[in-house]
Amino acid sequence: MRLIPAVVPRLDVLNVPREAERQLGLATDPRQRAILTNFRRHAMLEVSGRWPEILDPDLTVPHPVYRIAEGDNTAVFDGHDAVADFYRTMTEAGLNVLVPLTERIAVADWGLAIESLLGQIVPGALMKPAMGEDVDDLDAHYLVTHKVANIWPYDEAVKLLGEHVYIDRASREVHRMDPADVVTPQQAADLLAPLLDPPIDVGVTPA
Repeated sequence: MRLIPAVVPRLDVLNVPREAERQLGLATDPRQRAILTNFRRHAMLEVSGRWPEILDPDLTVPHPVYRIAEGDNTAVFDGHDAVADFYRTMTEAGLNVLVPLTERIAVADWGLAIESLLGQIVPGALMKPAMGEDVDDLDAHYLVTHKVANIWPYDEAVKLLGEHVYIDRASREVHRMDPADVVTPQQAADLLAPLLDPPIDVGVTPA
């Protein structure tokens, strides 16, 4: 861990869908547009704490498999119930405010490759149990950043098959946040709600 006392990156929750929307402005292939639209909605639902909607059959296959690798450890969530428990645990702990500071997406017929500098807001009391990090102020909030790569494959009907997540542990930085800069899960949900309801229409009907 590197505790950085200087300038703290500022999270813009509206950055969550921004790269997907940029790609939608470029993509013309119907399947690839449907994949990007799926990702855009999924990402906002996750940050909004509306994780049950991610597992709706319109977005995700009945038996998704998530693999999340960090250093020597890989956590595998195999099936609907395991993935639901993953999201439920994260959301109930208030750890679902994950926002890209920078992000690049490549889309193809098979799915997405994503590279992000991802920021996550973590209460001080959870820094040790959730992140394995000792901090001085358990009442503060911390911004934890990592470089993260994602591979998201999709099936023939443009449903998410799972996530393969690779976290660059050596890139971790920890910033103590000014209370005025903390974005709560409810604030994040309120900011994203107008972009989620109703879903955007990109003129695509998946095969």
